Amino acid sequence: MIRVNLSRRRVLLITVAAVLVAISLLIAYRMLGPVNVSVAASETNVPEQVFGLGVVGARIESNLAFKVPGVLVALAADQGDRVRAGQVLARLEARDVAAQLAVARASIAQARANIDKGKADVASAAASLANADAVAGRSARLVDSGVVSEEQRQTDDAAVRVAAANRAVAESEVAVADAALRSAQAQEAAEEATLSFYTLSAPYEGWIVSRNLELGSMPNPGQSVFTVVAANTVWVMAYVDERLAGRLRVGQPVAITLRSDHQTPLPGHVARIEIQSDPVNEERLVDVAFDRIPQDIHLAEQAEVVITTDLLRRAVAVAPIAVAQLHGNHGIVWTVEDGRLAHRPVTLGSELLDGRLPIVAGLPDGAEVVAAQAQGMRVGRAATISDESKP
Repeated sequence: MIRVNLSRRRVLLITVAAVLVAISLLIAYRMLGPVNVSVAASETNVPEQVFGLGVVGARIESNLAFKVPGVLVALAADQGDRVRAGQVLARLEARDVAAQLAVARASIAQARANIDKGKADVASAAASLANADAVAGRSARLVDSGVVSEEQRQTDDAAVRVAAANRAVAESEVAVADAALRSAQAQEAAEEATLSFYTLSAPYEGWIVSRNLELGSMPNPGQSVFTVVAANTVWVMAYVDERLAGRLRVGQPVAITLRSDHQTPLPGHVARIEIQSDPVNEERLVDVAFDRIPQDIHLAEQAEVVITTDLLRRAVAVAPIAVAQLHGNHGIVWTVEDGRLAHRPVTLGSELLDGRLPIVAGLPDGAEVVAAQAQGMRVGRAATISDESKP
């Protein structure tokens, strides 16, 4: 009985010893054997991008109004219409101004008739003067021979002076008629300008955003009838985090995604970076122009913009968790070099849109960057690369 118990105890001790040896061997393998790690792939043409959120707006927006009071008798456009420069949009009742313009034009016609009459009178007076001068000349020559009396000669000289005075009067009447014509023309121009105030036209090609009054309304001078935006100035006004705004430059390419169509990014570019930031939200306003403005566009629609600030020809991008002692654009990463682990200080680029950090300098040729730390990693330890991370 005692021998049986001793045998069982010996077997148990052997079993425990074997387990301990196996555990020791496993621990030694894990501590000394190669560690399996995943590495980040090297990528080409890696875009550095900045995200922004905004709305569709326009650089030029105008409230169109009449300069004079009146009653709206015609409206030729409505909300959503596209209009061309100079197109008539609305009219006020202006019969009284039109009548005054007709009076001014009649005065012009009368002044021109008076000028024609005055010129004819000048011609007639000139002919009379020439005839009287000729008669007076003959009288002067015949006085010495006694054919014409001295009294007749004086009468003929007086006739010359009367004819000259008549011509001067006729010429002054022409001058008066010409002044009357200029006055009537000035009055016509004034009435035409006044009449133009009763017509509202589009100042440029654009879209009608809103029609603010209806027929029969009596707008005051300056009261908005239409709100219109210039068609070629439609853009996206987007807000970008101030931390990323320093990377922005005018002209950088942008992908614009309208909320109404997430499947079709539209090409654009940075047109303007506002000088004043939003101190509350710590954002900067960036105006993004469409390379080609879509036909079906709606103002105030929400839009997302992705601005490409740079393009890295080749880079290895890792998650921030894979970088130790991260400070500014410097940090330390694990690498696999000639099958063994190493620590490398590297230089990092700007954060990518997906949150990864691109390594732009510090990696020796052939080094693979460990994407996620594994248990038991230490400098010099052998390492194998997992199949999932192999290209």
